[in-house]
Amino acid sequence: MTKRRRPQRGRAVSPPHAGEPPATNPALRAAILEVVDSQLEQDDPPETRQTLERLVARGYTREGARELIATAVISEIFDVLSKGQPYDAVRYKAALARLPRLPWDD
Repeated sequence: MTKRRRPQRGRAVSPPHAGEPPATNPALRAAILEVVDSQLEQDDPPETRQTLERLVARGYTREGARELIATAVISEIFDVLSKGQPYDAVRYKAALARLPRLPWDD
């Protein structure tokens, strides 16, 4: 499995170079970012907005911070689907708190 690049401070993750296959499914990426945006709009959980603000204060762009938050969403979805575990709000909030360290870097 290839290691994913981290969003860089000061800008969002660059799109793949022309001619390279996309690293993600664009529809799936949009759906995950929609989950992040929904959490931000509804302020539920409030830790999502707090994480966005913390990452932006550390120098990430809003888009880069959203992408980092999406990694926590992805990690939680993975645990639910692949391990048959129920959604765990405590686990999800802990993943948010560890950002910018990625969930799979533990």
